[in-house]
Parts: sequence; structure tokens; C-alpha cells
Amino acid sequence: MKRRGDIYNTLYIKTLLFDKNIWFGRTGVLLLTTFLSVMWFVADWCASTTYRAMSDWLLYTINISAAMILTLPWLLTRKAWIQIAWTAILDVAFLANIMYCRTYFTAIPPESYGMASNLSDFTASIWDSLRWLDLGFPLILTAGAVGAYITPVSSTRRRSLACVSLWTLILLVISFIGIKSRGGFYKEYDRLVQSCYYSTCGVPTYTIAGHLIYSELDKQSAQSPEQIAEVGPWLEEHRLIMPHRSLPDSVKRRSNLVLIICESLESWTLEGYAEGKEITPYLNSLISDSTTFYAPNVLTQVGPGRSIDAQLLIHSGMLPMVSSVYSMKYPSSTYPSLNKAMTELHEAESIIFTCDKPITWNQEAIARAFGYRELIDRRAWRMDEMIGNPAKLSDGSFLRQSVEKLESDSTLWPVGSNRMLTFVTYSGHSPFKLPERFADPDFDISGAGFPERLSDYITMAHYTDSQLHTLIDYIKSRPDYDSTLIVIVGDHEGLAASREDIINSSEKAKALVSGGQYTPMLILNSPVSGRYDQVMGQVDIYPTLLNLLGLDTYQWKGLGHTIFSPDKAPFAISTMTKQLAGDSTGISRQIIDHIYSAQRISDAIIRADLLSTPLHGHD
Repeated sequence: MKRRGDIYNTLYIKTLLFDKNIWFGRTGVLLLTTFLSVMWFVADWCASTTYRAMSDWLLYTINISAAMILTLPWLLTRKAWIQIAWTAILDVAFLANIMYCRTYFTAIPPESYGMASNLSDFTASIWDSLRWLDLGFPLILTAGAVGAYITPVSSTRRRSLACVSLWTLILLVISFIGIKSRGGFYKEYDRLVQSCYYSTCGVPTYTIAGHLIYSELDKQSAQSPEQIAEVGPWLEEHRLIMPHRSLPDSVKRRSNLVLIICESLESWTLEGYAEGKEITPYLNSLISDSTTFYAPNVLTQVGPGRSIDAQLLIHSGMLPMVSSVYSMKYPSSTYPSLNKAMTELHEAESIIFTCDKPITWNQEAIARAFGYRELIDRRAWRMDEMIGNPAKLSDGSFLRQSVEKLESDSTLWPVGSNRMLTFVTYSGHSPFKLPERFADPDFDISGAGFPERLSDYITMAHYTDSQLHTLIDYIKSRPDYDSTLIVIVGDHEGLAASREDIINSSEKAKALVSGGQYTPMLILNSPVSGRYDQVMGQVDIYPTLLNLLGLDTYQWKGLGHTIFSPDKAPFAISTMTKQLAGDSTGISRQIIDHIYSAQRISDAIIRADLLSTPLHGHD
């Protein structure tokens, strides 16, 4: 009897698993619709990153089981409209993460879901990041809805639920065995994140849910005793193999710093020509000045926080977090900074000027954390010239009004008092649409045959270049200019996921646009003039400025290496792609591994607030 029962159970399960009434009825249609939406997300994501993920068999077992789980609304309610509405919500979440990936090369961090209200400030950028491939989501949903309503319900709720649950269990067990054989979920996902070839493969393989789970596990891991214990030895190794060196005593340091952070400014626009016309004639004139130091190949190293990550790199010499945005999750952590060094060694106060809202990327809290005395933000300006959608103050008006404030309010920068002043421009933000009334009639490249996005980007870079003289002319007119260092940098690259398509659009575009993600660094009135044409990272800006400002005795030297050091390695690591840019020929494996691990160390420092007390090697 027992044997007959086993045979009966086996036959029942086999019949259940392959029941045609389930797979070819309404349940099958809705399952297929959900599965196609899930797999379209995978394909759309990989089209913007890499298709390597699709060669992993785990991607298919995990995503099929995910699609089955996501069909629960239908299986439990037997109402097709509920499943269709649920799939529409999923499509919105899928598309939001794809659009985020096209700029940040990662899925949306968990904490950023609470920042949805900030999307109103980036409407134009959102529309600009859409692609034709994205139409697959509404097309699949529409076809699925029609198919569901013309296909009869040919199985009971109980039998459909049992069948799908059994298949889901089988696939999850197979996936679990596969993940376990690779060392476990966290270890395997972390390996992908840290790889230069597979850093974007975690999300399509393990789904958005896997990304969120990894992010939470990573927070715990970074604060584990093992991760914290790794920081001290790494910093000591950094001090020994990449020592911070001071400039010769004969070099006259500066005691004032004016930092101009230009939105999305890429290096190839400087010294570049479009249709025989200089794209940035004013910046080019500054480069040719005998007192300017110019570094054209500063590798973008920002992460999900983009512009606010650039501020971390420049101000504190720290790298962005692996899967979070420091300004949103850890604004209360301790951040040594140029500001604090200037205050400690030059008795300088610091002020930051921005046309953004103080809540954007939590700028107000981060300004305080860096040591700024005051944040002059959107509320302080006359909104007389607007650019973008939604509109924000143009670079021209922003810089003119900044000079007006400096001239009318002597407390902002009294002559004879040391200051650090930072100006953050905005007009260069995607989608780079310059209103006609601001266009230079002598710089018309509409007939150049460039893709529209490239033409818009070049035109906007030309516009920002034409406005910078307002601020710089004022600074040069001051009696304390001789003691003032002016630093102009791009906050990050601007073309993002469009770069490859733009370069491949024509030979003319390929000859103009850099294949690398490089931003410029110009240092005006520099005590050391010349050029540094090798690759450096944004994290190297901080120790370089310590040199030029005479701040070498400040306790925190950062995680980079000053470019004035004779043993500076001429390469950097992208935090987004994990790829090495520059020349590592002759560089020891120890140094290469050390630089690769810097982001993980920075992440642990921020999470555990390790700089709230002196650390060995940096005290």
C-alpha cells in the first residue's frame, strides 16, 4: 500500500507540474507577462551596462522564481486587473532603477527611496534618460492585459497556487545550492560589486530585492569588528607606501582658497574645438597663463551621490560609499576637511555659495559637517535668469549676484582675513538645454552634424566658460589676490551612458569626445605652475591642495596621493566601473591592490565614524 501511495503521489506531482490547463490558461498568460517584464528589465539594464550577467545560469533560475512570486496577487485573488495593476507598479520600479543606473551605474540605494520629493528638481534629467528600449515595458503590459482577458480561466485557484508554489520551491532550492556553492549570497554579490568587469551584474542576476538585501547586509558588514580592524593597518600602509610629501620651503603657499565646482564639466571641452571654434576660450586663456597649473585627466570617482560625492572627494579626500550616499545616511559622521585645515592653520572661515535648495542631497547638513560657517543657497538669490526644467538660476546670474554680495557685504571676505569660498554652478546639469536668449551668436554649431545631446553639451560648456570671468575678474581685482588660490574643477563627467553612442555616431565626434570619464583641474595663481598630464583621481585633489595651501601638518592627509609627490602612481580607479585608468606599468601589485581597496576603507570609516577619534598614522 505504501508503494502504491508513493507512486500515486509522484504521478500527482508530475501531473500538477505540467498541467496544460494551468500553463495555457489565464494563469499562464499572467505568469508569462510578469516573467517578460522581469526579463525585459534584465535586458534593458544590460544594454546600458554589460551583457555578462546573462551568461550566468543563476540569473534565469532566480528571475523565473521571482516572476512566479510576483504573480501572487493573481494566484491569491483570481482578479486579473489586480495582477495587471501590480505589474504596472513593478514596471515603474524597474524603469526608475534603469534610469538611475544610466547615470550612476548602480540601482537606487535604499535610502534614496525616501527622497522621491526631490525628483521635482530633476524632471528634465529624468526625461532625458529615457531610451527607446524602455517602451518594452508598456508594450508587454498591454499585450499581457489583452491576452489575460481573452484567455479563459481553466484551472482552480488551489491547483494553480499549488503548481506555481511547487515550481518556485524547486527553482529556489536550485538557486540556493548555486549561491551556497559560491560562498553565500553576500560574498558572491560583494565579489561582483568589487569587480571591474561584473560590478553592474548583481542587480540583473539577483533582482532589485537582492540589491536591497545586499545593501543592508553591507551596512552591517562595514561596521563589523573585522572591517573596522582593517582600517588602521590600511592607513598605516598608506602612510608608508604613499607618503604625503611637502613642497620645498622656497614655494610660497597661499592662505585663501576659492573653489569653483562646475557642473558636469569634462576635460575634452577645454582646449577642444567644434567647427574650428574654441569651446572654452576663457578657460583656455587661463591654462596658458604662466601662473596656472593644469591637470586635464582627473578621473571621475563619484558614486551614487554624484555632485555631493564630488564634494566629499575634494573637501575630505575620501571616496564615496560602496552602496549608499554618505550625505543621506551619515551626515553626522566626522569629516576632516580643507575647511577645517584652513581654520586650524590659517584661521580662515569658509562659506559655500549654491543655487540649489539646502535639502538637495542634504547639502546644508554636509556643509556644516565639512566646517562651513555659512551656506548661501537658493533662498538668497533673485531668480532673474533661469535655465533648466525645472528652472534654476543661470550660471551667469549666479556668479554676478555672488560678486554683488561679496562687494556689498564686507563680512563675507574682509580684506586681510583668510577665507575659503566655494561656488557650485548648476547650468551644466543634464539635459544641457541652453535657452536661445543665452546663446552666443558667434558660437553656432547646429550645422556640425553632431548628435543633439553632444551639440547641447558643447553649447552649455561654452556658456559656462563665458560666465566664469565675472567671479575670477573680481578675485583678481582684490588686494589679497597674491595670497589667493583659485581652483576650478568639474564635479563629475557629464555624458554618462550616452558617451559610447555619441563617440560612435561619427568620426568627427570620435575625434573630439574623450572615451574616458575625465574632469579638469585648473589652479590659478598657483605657487607651482605647469601641467600634470598623467591620470589622477578626484581623491588626489585634496592632498594636492594641502601642498599648495601650506596645510601639510593637518592631521588628515586623505586617501589619495598628492600629484607633486615624485612617486605618485600615474593611474586611478573608477568607483563606478572598478576599472583602472592610466598607466600601471612598473607599479607594484601591493600599491595597485592598496588603491583598489581604498573605497572599501573609506566606506567603513564613514559608516563607523572612525575619524571621530585619531587613528594610527593620521593623528
